[in-house]
Amino acid sequence: MNLPDAGADPAVRRNAPAATRNRDAILAVLARVLPASGVVLEIASGTGQHAVHCAAALPGIDWQPSDPDAASRASIDAWRMHEKLPNLKPPLAIDVRSADWGIESAAAIVCINMIHIAPWQAAEDLFDGAKRLLAAGGVLYLYGPYRRHGAHTAPSNEAFDAQLRATDPRWGVRNMEAVEALGRAAGLALEEVVRMPANNFSLVFRKG
Repeated sequence: MNLPDAGADPAVRRNAPAATRNRDAILAVLARVLPASGVVLEIASGTGQHAVHCAAALPGIDWQPSDPDAASRASIDAWRMHEKLPNLKPPLAIDVRSADWGIESAAAIVCINMIHIAPWQAAEDLFDGAKRLLAAGGVLYLYGPYRRHGAHTAPSNEAFDAQLRATDPRWGVRNMEAVEALGRAAGLALEEVVRMPANNFSLVFRKG
């Protein structure tokens, strides 16, 4: 009897248009700043599209996706089974608020489009986790929209910020300088700021 391919079900294997649009720009930065090998932990992997795209392009890395949402983990796993990449691991149920992420260490941590759609505490907990898991020289990569010196970088980001705060007052586009301060407190220096398409930024932190 032939069993159905769970990864073939589009209802499970979700597709976010934004992830398709930004994946190559993100990969171009990651290919340059991530280590050539080791475990890269992705926090809040969402649909799993970035996980499969990056794992396929960076075969020397063991890509460890994660998400606290069960439906997202199902999507990630469906993508994983569909693409059959040997270096893409099953997703972990990591909630950054937990003191135990279920993983002892990582060569790098990647977090795409999370800290503006979560309470500020999630950003604080993300950096606490990076402090625990990363060795000296380890990279924490963040992607998303940011304010700079308290000001939005584009009208579209200002409108997006208002939309986020209307959804949940604890959400919102973060001040880059506040995020940089979290890094300093956790022993991670902001090594590089990369302007990205659609008024987003890549922030590359490195543990001292």
